[in-house]
Amino acid sequence: MGLLHAAGKYPRVLIDGPYGTPAQDYKQYDIVLLVGLGIGATPMISIIKDIVNNMKQLYGDLESGAGGDASVHPSFRTRRAYFYWVTREQGSFKWFRGVMDEVAETDKKGVIELHNYCTTRSAFIAMLQSLSNSMHGVVSVSRVRTHFGKPNWRDVYERISLNHRDQRVGVFYCGVSGLTKELRELAQDFSRKTST
Repeated sequence: MGLLHAAGKYPRVLIDGPYGTPAQDYKQYDIVLLVGLGIGATPMISIIKDIVNNMKQLYGDLESGAGGDASVHPSFRTRRAYFYWVTREQGSFKWFRGVMDEVAETDKKGVIELHNYCTTRSAFIAMLQSLSNSMHGVVSVSRVRTHFGKPNWRDVYERISLNHRDQRVGVFYCGVSGLTKELRELAQDFSRKTST
């Protein structure tokens, strides 16, 4: 066959992987902070969808408030999630807008808090255009909070630690390596100085 080497041996093939997601163990935490930079939001969106699906099984239909079966996923501990997506271009928010709007609509209990951060000036101009549109009767309503600039990570950690005293918070990140050190140091600092 075509795979046989001239000497009758198969060619040497190297396989690298498989790789797990950056937050494959999120279910071990009561509270999760999910941070995605740019396209790094992709695995975090998958986790958010998984949280919604698990919550539906645990508590029933999140929209109607109908009860579910808590014995379905006894290993699922997550009861609250915070998602922060930081991107340069406002247009990037269109990638997952449908999913994020669906999560916001489905999550009547407020389990997942969604934050989008746009770091370019053009986003500020777009925000002013949206404000102008709303003044003229064109309004876009969403539970996804959109911010301009970069998050103050110390403030984010502080708010979460105050809201969830004595609970374990898992911090999961996907993006360029530059932010990893800051998020890790803040997690260690808040672990030492608070009960969270």
